[in-house]
Amino acid sequence: MTANLTQKNGLWWIPSLAFLGAIPFIIAQQLSSVLYKNLGVSNSDITFYTSLLYLPWVIKPLWSPLIDIFKTKRAWIIALQMAIGAGLAALSLSLHTPYFFAISLLVFWFIAFASASHDIAADGFYMLALNSSEQAAFVGVRSLFFRVANIVGGGVPVIFVGRLTQHNQDITQSWSIVLMVIAAIFIALTLYHAAILPRPTSDQSTLAASECKLTSQQVLAEFAATFREFFQKKQILFAILFILLFRLGEAQALKVVSLFMLDPRAKGGLGLSNQEFGIVYSIVGIAFLTIGGLLGGWLISRYGLKRMLWPMVLTMHLPNLAFVFLALVQPESLTIIATALAIEQFGYGFGFTAFLMIMMMIADGPKKTSHYALCTGFMAAGMMIPGAFSGDLSQYLGYGSFFIWACLCTVPGLILTAFLKIESDFGKKVSGA
Repeated sequence: MTANLTQKNGLWWIPSLAFLGAIPFIIAQQLSSVLYKNLGVSNSDITFYTSLLYLPWVIKPLWSPLIDIFKTKRAWIIALQMAIGAGLAALSLSLHTPYFFAISLLVFWFIAFASASHDIAADGFYMLALNSSEQAAFVGVRSLFFRVANIVGGGVPVIFVGRLTQHNQDITQSWSIVLMVIAAIFIALTLYHAAILPRPTSDQSTLAASECKLTSQQVLAEFAATFREFFQKKQILFAILFILLFRLGEAQALKVVSLFMLDPRAKGGLGLSNQEFGIVYSIVGIAFLTIGGLLGGWLISRYGLKRMLWPMVLTMHLPNLAFVFLALVQPESLTIIATALAIEQFGYGFGFTAFLMIMMMIADGPKKTSHYALCTGFMAAGMMIPGAFSGDLSQYLGYGSFFIWACLCTVPGLILTAFLKIESDFGKKVSGA
C-alpha cells in the first residue's frame, strides 16, 4: 500500500484501528462505572474516581511530541496496543485481590495512559494517510467502529456478566472472566495490525526526517515549538474555550446516566438489570448513535462543515431532554426507555461528527498530530472536571432536576458556536478527488 491510501485500502485498517482505539477508553470511562456499581462502590466514589481517569487524555499533550520525535506512528500503535492488552488481563486478575478497588484503579490508570498515548499515534496516522475530504468521509466509518467498540466493550460484557452471575452466583468471578476474554480479543487484533497496517512514506519520526541525532536541547526546542505554534494559531483562545464548554452538559450527564439506569426506582432510577441496561443503552442506543455518526460524516463530506454546522449542533443537544423525560416519568416499559435513548443517541452521534471536524480544523497544519492531541486534551479536561462532581450533584438535586441542569449547561456551547469561523468548503469532498 502506498502513502496516498485510497478509501478502499483504508477499509482494511481504519475500522479495526478505530475499534481498538475505542475499547480501552470505553472500559476506563464507561464500563468501569458499571463494574464498580455491581461491586458495591458508592455513586460519589464512582463518578469522582472514574472521572479522574480522564486525566491522561487531558495531559497527553505534554508527551505527544515524543510520538512525533521518536519512532513512527505505526510502531507506537503496535507497542501500545500490546501494553493495553496486558493491562486488560491484569485488570481481570486484580478483582480477586483483597484491595480490589485500589489495585483495579491503578490498573485502570495504566490502561488510560497507554490508551491516551495510542490516541495520539492513531490520530496522527489517520491524518497523515488521508486528505481532508477523505478524513470527512471516513469520520462516519471511524464513528461506526467506535460504536461497535461501545457494544463489544460496554454493552455485551455487561449482558454476559449478568448471565454468568445467574449461573455461578459470583459477580466478581463473572467480571474477571469477561475482562479476560476482552483482553484475548484485543491481543489477537493487535497481531492483525502488526501484519496489516500500511507504512505511509509520510509516517516518519522527526529523528528520521532530520537524518541526524537530535541533542537534548534540540528535543526540548521541538517540544517548545510544538506548543508555541499551537498557541499562536489565529483565535486559539476562543477555540480552546469552545472545546472546553461545548460538552459541558454531556460531561455531567454521561457519568450519571448508567448509575441512574441501574439505581432502583425508590432512589429515582429506572431499576434496570445488567441485561436490560446492556440492551437498551449499549446496544439499541449505540446502534442509533452509529447511524447518526455515519449520516453526519456523509453530509459533511457532501455539503461541507459550514453548511451543516447548526443542524448538527442543535440535533446533538436538543434530544438531551430524553433523559429529563426518563427521570421525571420513570417509565416501566423497556420499549419506551429504549425509544427515548434511541432518539437521544441518534442526535448525539449526528452532531458529534461536527465537533470532531472542528477539532481537525483547529489542529490543521505542519504539526497536526501534536496539535490535535492538544485539542483532545482540552476536550478531556472539559469532560473530567464537571464529571468528577456530577455524582454528588445528582444526589443533591435528584435525577430529574440534575438532567434539567445538564440541558441548561448546553447553552454556553450554543452561544460560542455562533462565533465559529469555518471555510465554506472545509470537509467537503472535492469533485474528482
